[in-house]
Amino acid sequence: MQMQIVEANGARIPQVGLGTWELRGDVCTALVKDALKLGYRHIDTAEMYENEAAVGEGIRASGVARNELFITTKVWYTHFEPAALLMSAKESLAKIKLDHVDLLLLHWPNPSVPLEETIGALNDAKTRGLTQHIGIANFTVDLVRQAVELSKAPLVTNQIEIHPYLDQSKVMAVCEHFGISLTAYSPVAKGAVMRDQMLKQIAAAHKKSPAQIALRYLVQQGIIVIPRTSKPERLAENAALFDFALSDAEMQAIRRLAGAKNRLVQPSWSPAWD
Repeated sequence: MQMQIVEANGARIPQVGLGTWELRGDVCTALVKDALKLGYRHIDTAEMYENEAAVGEGIRASGVARNELFITTKVWYTHFEPAALLMSAKESLAKIKLDHVDLLLLHWPNPSVPLEETIGALNDAKTRGLTQHIGIANFTVDLVRQAVELSKAPLVTNQIEIHPYLDQSKVMAVCEHFGISLTAYSPVAKGAVMRDQMLKQIAAAHKKSPAQIALRYLVQQGIIVIPRTSKPERLAENAALFDFALSDAEMQAIRRLAGAKNRLVQPSWSPAWD
């Protein structure tokens, strides 16, 4: 399996990872194991997903050496006070059965806890060796700027919703300015790309699926993608993105699909989006 690496502020992140949101139990374990055996090396989980133990079982069942893996988990926003954040990180490691993760993220902003305290605790987790790298998720332009200013250690990614239908150019620009990579969740717009006639036409020209076109559109911009699937047969397809390229005209055509209001993930605790 071909795989590209995204370098960001000292981190080397495999550009395609397995997202595990909504995967549970034996299904989650089997998919993680199968993904790693296929050649995936980046697995994304979170405290809130309630599957870190299953992810850990899949990692061990795969037989892949720890030093070949890039494991990401996230602290839920209700645990952003310093003591709670450190406890959350330690509990995640206990569930996954690792002595550290490669990347620890703040899952969502939480305005009820001073960001200075939360970023300080995130840095403390890194200093204590609980994680090799730190980052953020669902942070807006202003919050990215604040987090960078407050953090002693470099932030290596901002994990946000990115797909062909959502214009994220503003936050993409500020992350690029600070050398922060972008990690796209919901990169195939919860399956909506499969019904898109233009993407179907581009896919036919490349003998690929519309989902592969949507994912290639992102990775061709240097974005990390973590598509989730519950179907083992999709694992290889989702990673087969590096044996073709979209033309400039195709990239521009896909870019025109984007709008500022086409957001699919909008929980009640969302920040005021850019």
